[in-house]
Amino acid sequence: FVSDGSSTLHELDVHTFEVKRRLGVRANGRELPALNDLQWVQGEIWANLWHEEKLAVIQPSDGSVRCFVDLRQLLSPAERRALGGGCDVMREEAVLNGIAFDEGARRLFVTGKCWPTIFEIETEALLAG
Repeated sequence: FVSDGSSTLHELDVHTFEVKRRLGVRANGRELPALNDLQWVQGEIWANLWHEEKLAVIQPSDGSVRCFVDLRQLLSPAERRALGGGCDVMREEAVLNGIAFDEGARRLFVTGKCWPTIFEIETEALLAG
């Protein structure tokens, strides 16, 4: 699956990269816009939402969001102020934007643009998946 930044994900053929299908993503019956970085995690699609500090856990069969993972507490207020080297414009773009999953060890990592750290997170959403 790939994202174009909208509420639609595109499933590509692994050999030709042709679009096989489009998957509209919905949470509570409403389109979920600004889908950004994607990661396949235990049969589900995990996506960060552009300029929000949360992840959506998406069912690939129908595009429904099973749950959200709130990541607002990862950075302290001081770390958040320091993002972007103190430049307001850069700080606005220093957002959550990276998800990685270590399938063998079942570990989930997140980071962001210009963030000082890669965080390993534990969440009930991972255990329930």
